Amino acid sequence: MSNSIELKIENKVAYITLNRPEVFNSFNREMAFLLHDTLDACEKNDDVRAIVLTGNGKAFCAGQDLKEVTDPDLNPGFKKILEEHYNPIITRIRSIKKPIIGAINGVAAGAGANIALACDVIVAHEKVSFIQAFSLIGLVPDSAGTFFLPRLIGFQKALALAMLGDKISAEEAERMGMIYKMIPLDNFEEEVNKLAIKMANMPTKALGMIKELFNKSMSNTLEDQLALESKLQIEAAQSNDYAEGVAAFIEKRKPNFKGN
Repeated sequence: MSNSIELKIENKVAYITLNRPEVFNSFNREMAFLLHDTLDACEKNDDVRAIVLTGNGKAFCAGQDLKEVTDPDLNPGFKKILEEHYNPIITRIRSIKKPIIGAINGVAAGAGANIALACDVIVAHEKVSFIQAFSLIGLVPDSAGTFFLPRLIGFQKALALAMLGDKISAEEAERMGMIYKMIPLDNFEEEVNKLAIKMANMPTKALGMIKELFNKSMSNTLEDQLALESKLQIEAAQSNDYAEGVAAFIEKRKPNFKGN
């Protein structure tokens, strides 16, 4: 069995690690399907209340393994690569009602950059860079890069990065709103763990609803969004976590949320 995807679960956090460091964690068909299965398993596991997606080695992910697409015996073709590999990965990341932290540990290029941008909370250390590398080899952005990037940083900046393929540092990515936070390299793993454990111990049912609201806000009208906010707020107010949160506030103690 391939170990191109590693999974570790502790403290209610699932740590998913892309593990093909010899090729900068670029995706082949097997790795893509393993990530699908791992995300599905984390979604269904009630012991998992937050997910961290990261990479092993010097890169987060360099996108598609070009050796696969240039090998006539292995190449699945771009239709399958997009429809069976990347599009389902992006859909899973956005639809799972658990917070997903993109812990970007190294260069994120091409589809790797856009998988990072699909995560709910994106952190990167100071040595990380993001590259929309598609145009540099005559391709167009995929993996929802043309969806998320202009919404994160604005139309003009996103279009220029997609066309020019500029390398963006983590510091610049934070400044322009592409990522949540840059973390010093020496503290990166520790700070990622703290963030993940914090989110896993929050009222994660409400976090899932917040994620749904922000997803729908991409296309809803104001009236539709107000209606959805009302619907989900009523549901949230009926949760055990809400009752616990109010009780803890009144009793001046730390809440013990269960995610339900």
